[in-house]
Amino acid sequence: MPTYLPATRYGGPIVAVHGLCRALARRGHEVHVFTTNVDGSGVSGAPLDCPVELDGVRVHYFPARLRRLYYSPAMRKALRTFVPLCDLVHLHSVFLWPTSAAARVAARAGVPYVVSPRGMLVPELIRRKSRVAKSMWIGLVERRTLAEAASVHCTSQRELDDARQLHLPLPSPFVVPNGIDLPPLSGERRDPRLLLFLGRVNWKKGLDRLIEAMRGVDARLVIAGNDEENYAVTLPRADNVEFAGAVSGEAKDALLRRAAVLVLPSLSENFGNVVLEAMAQATPVVVTPQVGLAADVAAAGAGIVAEPASLATALNALLADPAQAEAMGRRGRALVEARFSWDRVAAEMEEHYACSMTSRRSS
Repeated sequence: MPTYLPATRYGGPIVAVHGLCRALARRGHEVHVFTTNVDGSGVSGAPLDCPVELDGVRVHYFPARLRRLYYSPAMRKALRTFVPLCDLVHLHSVFLWPTSAAARVAARAGVPYVVSPRGMLVPELIRRKSRVAKSMWIGLVERRTLAEAASVHCTSQRELDDARQLHLPLPSPFVVPNGIDLPPLSGERRDPRLLLFLGRVNWKKGLDRLIEAMRGVDARLVIAGNDEENYAVTLPRADNVEFAGAVSGEAKDALLRRAAVLVLPSLSENFGNVVLEAMAQATPVVVTPQVGLAADVAAAGAGIVAEPASLATALNALLADPAQAEAMGRRGRALVEARFSWDRVAAEMEEHYACSMTSRRSS
């Protein structure tokens, strides 16, 4: 993976991948992570001369020369020695050097590998950002990386459907969601007028349309998340919208417990970890159809799936009916308990790993 803990500024994938690795380690697997020490404009300070053990996972950090691609000669040298010893390699991300480098080493060593695009194979996102560079990378590098994979993992059906639109090779694709460690329910009293957006402040999150919707909502919206690209300065302003900056740990959990509704109006979201975190706290959610978990939210009755033009209507409906909102929160918690525990997710992933290894041996 290009980046890893403690570089949480890069969002949900880092938390999700560590959750999976930790659960696999608990289940008796020896799990190693190869990554860089890149952390924003600096480095994380993680030692480079020996692996670091995090929750039973051995994390190997390497310096990067070309930071935008996470190019690391030291990692490539270590991969050549280490990958042949592995039963399987799992690659998280596309369009970045560590993925392609590990894929080439694994293919030469005859070790099966799984690719998780982590929401990066979305036609609209490719068109809107670095279209020429990414199209060239797909033609020169990524097509081969995907074609030689034993399988491709997506976190939601929506992510898989998006990837298929690019007409790339997707061998043996499968869907396994991200998971979560269930927190205890606190019974803390909610703020009936507090709406929460939690995540990176980024153009693809749809914050411009959410802020416009807030002009028709009698409540307070807190936007909490890091803003690496200084995107907030381009957004419209509203008296009932507050930018709280990045939050983590207990401060983040407290916001999720206190909020009347969690809202995620993304233009594209392969999964939506924060939706899972909100439902785990029995907080109802409002999401757009482009969020990977939208179908689960609708099927469970854990919130409202609303088109961008209907965000204000959906938010006002939940604010006007606290009993309905509370019932949705309970259904969301039940969904998480039944479907999204890390042990269950890791067990599903094990089955697909076994199939990937079997298919490679038979081929």
